[in-house]
Amino acid sequence: MRLEISALTTLPEVRRGDDLAQLIREAASQEREPIDGSVILAVAQKIVSKAEGAVVDLRTIRPSALAESWASAWDKDPRLIELILSQSKRIVKMDRGVLIAETRHGFVCANAGVDQSNLQANMQANTLANTEDDEFATILPENPDLSAQRLCAALRCGAVIITDTFGRPWREGLVDIAVGVAGLEAVQDCRGSVDRSGRKLAGTILAVADQLAAAAGLLMVKSGGFPVMCIRGYEWRAATTGSARALIRNPQDDLFR
Repeated sequence: MRLEISALTTLPEVRRGDDLAQLIREAASQEREPIDGSVILAVAQKIVSKAEGAVVDLRTIRPSALAESWASAWDKDPRLIELILSQSKRIVKMDRGVLIAETRHGFVCANAGVDQSNLQANMQANTLANTEDDEFATILPENPDLSAQRLCAALRCGAVIITDTFGRPWREGLVDIAVGVAGLEAVQDCRGSVDRSGRKLAGTILAVADQLAAAAGLLMVKSGGFPVMCIRGYEWRAATTGSARALIRNPQDDLFR
């Protein structure tokens, strides 16, 4: 068994309105990394958001009283806090300067997926070339599954996983998880199958899209600038209904809410 993950290293800086599929195709061609039906592409959410224009100019935001108060208490930018609140369907926890929220997609994460890392000030227009990076933030794509479907269709690859970096309850450190999926089932239900001893599995459901995203994340270092990974060697059954929503636990079964 062998799994191979390789980074596309010549992808240019992605800006609003770019044809992301074309940029990936050109980088893959230049690097002699053939993309076909055997390849799973792991694509960082940040460049998807940038290409789709899911970038917010904080100078356009008028903070609410709540955002002003909480930002003042914890030395935060009130405009950023207001943006996080606007992207939240539910606030899970606001404590000690940490804001955990449920996004409209159903993801529970820090800052509702709002992020300011690895942003280029001139991504929106040349007239903003001298603007500080801190004046911008990305938000999650409107529909990450649809974004993955479009990339998968345009590139004619086997599957696409859009990844983002999340923290985890009870565990230190960050890992990449799947926020958008196309071409494969995000979970593999092993219930009813048997283990090596012949014992029937009763509760084993594998989050394969998250596992692949985490593996690809090992090469997606923040300072590297490599937001697209080609994954080869993983065998899966093609799926037309793959979705990251399958990874969100039903509230009725969630004992930690």
